[in-house]
Amino acid sequence: MKKIAAIICLFAMAVTFVMAAGKVKRLSEDEVVDLNGYWNENDVKVVCEALINDCIQSPRVAKFEEKNGRAPVVVLGTIKNESVERIDTKIISKRMQNAIIKTGVLEFVADKSERDELREEVAQQADHSSEETAKAIDEEEGADFMLMGSVKTIVQQNAKESIRTYYVTVQLMDLQSHRIIWSGDNEDAPVRKYFKQKKVKL
Repeated sequence: MKKIAAIICLFAMAVTFVMAAGKVKRLSEDEVVDLNGYWNENDVKVVCEALINDCIQSPRVAKFEEKNGRAPVVVLGTIKNESVERIDTKIISKRMQNAIIKTGVLEFVADKSERDELREEVAQQADHSSEETAKAIDEEEGADFMLMGSVKTIVQQNAKESIRTYYVTVQLMDLQSHRIIWSGDNEDAPVRKYFKQKKVKL
């Protein structure tokens, strides 16, 4: 009897393991899967592409380079998550930074979280590196603009259905005058999602 119980227990464990292991499928770059109707990587891609194109074509950004003979320098600020979901907005700001750097229209300096690590390294060099190779303290390049913004949502729902609309706004702010140099949103790349609850069969 004990042997039968042990076999049943082992079988149950094996079935649980197989179910937990599930099935993994690698998705292609263009394949879109929306499992739960929440913000996902495809939304990031669509929104960022629209914002990046709008930003690099800004006439006020171009005027800065004409006036100063160089591309403006930008530091990443905070894109606030003011939505009803948990969204890592650093993914948005970093994707924008990476794409804009490749265009050469804007240049970027390290953001707040990165500067502390860089400054620690420079301080270490002052004590341990040769005089010829050690980087000078207090010789950082100051940014001209800060990139900042917000993500908001409007949710319409009833007991069975919901519609989520995402509004992403990003701005380039002049650090000296606090003027808004450029402001863009995802109006040309709207993200609206309809979600319907499945009926639970008892």
